[in-house]
Amino acid sequence: MRRLLGMAIIAVMMVSGLVARAEETEFDPAKVSESLKAIFQFGSSSTKQALNANTVTLISGTIGGTYVQFGADLASVLDDGNKLRVLPIVGRGSVQSVADILFLQGVDLGIVRADTLDYLERKGFAKDIKKQFTYVTKLYNEEVHVIAPKSVHNLRELDGKTISVDLPNGGTFVTALTVFERLGMKPKVVYVEQRIAMEKMKRGEIDAVIVCGGKPYKSVSSFKDDRFHLVTVDYDKPLQGDYLPATLSAKDYPNLISEGEQVDTIAVPAVLAAYNWAPNTDRYRKVALFVDNFFTKFPTFQNPPFHPKWKEVSLSAPLQDWQRFPAAKQWLDNHGIEPVARTRFDDFLKQSTAASGKAPSDTEKEALFKQFQAWEAEQNAGARAQVRNPQKPAR
Repeated sequence: MRRLLGMAIIAVMMVSGLVARAEETEFDPAKVSESLKAIFQFGSSSTKQALNANTVTLISGTIGGTYVQFGADLASVLDDGNKLRVLPIVGRGSVQSVADILFLQGVDLGIVRADTLDYLERKGFAKDIKKQFTYVTKLYNEEVHVIAPKSVHNLRELDGKTISVDLPNGGTFVTALTVFERLGMKPKVVYVEQRIAMEKMKRGEIDAVIVCGGKPYKSVSSFKDDRFHLVTVDYDKPLQGDYLPATLSAKDYPNLISEGEQVDTIAVPAVLAAYNWAPNTDRYRKVALFVDNFFTKFPTFQNPPFHPKWKEVSLSAPLQDWQRFPAAKQWLDNHGIEPVARTRFDDFLKQSTAASGKAPSDTEKEALFKQFQAWEAEQNAGARAQVRNPQKPAR
């Protein structure tokens, strides 16, 4: 009996030891949520105040768009416990985001298109609206995608045709209508959500669909129908004041562009914008906290698994007719980061002028600079991809 009792005690001790070691080595998912457990168990008014003090709300864009992915990327990298939380909200497009930044309670930042504020002022919807905004940084260029039957080769061929320009709360219609106006085109414009518009185009109810967004854009890349393709948008002089030249390739959209070919189009910059808060306000402090964390951790965004459009972003890139958020400008100044693109371009222009003996006009100079910006963005993106994925030497 004693022997059996002793063996039982030893067995219990062994099991207890195994359990203890398992508890030491096995992953306990509850341990990653200690901060949340504390909030639920001991939360108070001071907890509520602390949570709200360092939470920054970002209005993004519609589901499936590039804005939403950028918002998710920002939250993924910058969320840091109670020190900073980025709360991205699904939006309704660029025009709605402008209204949300101005009037929606609790919205600190938003992603909008550079031509949206100009459109609102030009059409009389707002006055001196740019004075109410600042920009943290220019983000990336959003390409104009024109999907039409293969019998159509150029945007101008759609004059007088029925074209869908997405819903009126977004930004695609702003860019599309501005382009039509600049080119003297008068198509029949319909406001239909992109996916529905593409189905209508398949049935022959509309002639073309315009989508403005950073490539590869989900609704465009998922569209499959051999009768349609992407149409050229020439970088004509009337467009050069507000837009950039761009290209779409078969790599971007294998379902809509033949292998080895590319389609010329235009692009409009996306902007990370904020309300023009006074420097002594708590809202200014929160945006400044976001800027410091975002700019400090910026290199992280330019590597996988984050959206490839981050490779185009240059924090110091200037944005014509916009005022930089003061804390953003201060951070760039303190770190000695200058708008290199402009400096390189000015040097190029001096050499070009000396060689030709003829200086371009201010309008021509700005158009050339926009082309230079687009070219440099493509070059930088390609260079970063090459550094990350160098080709193996032949054996």
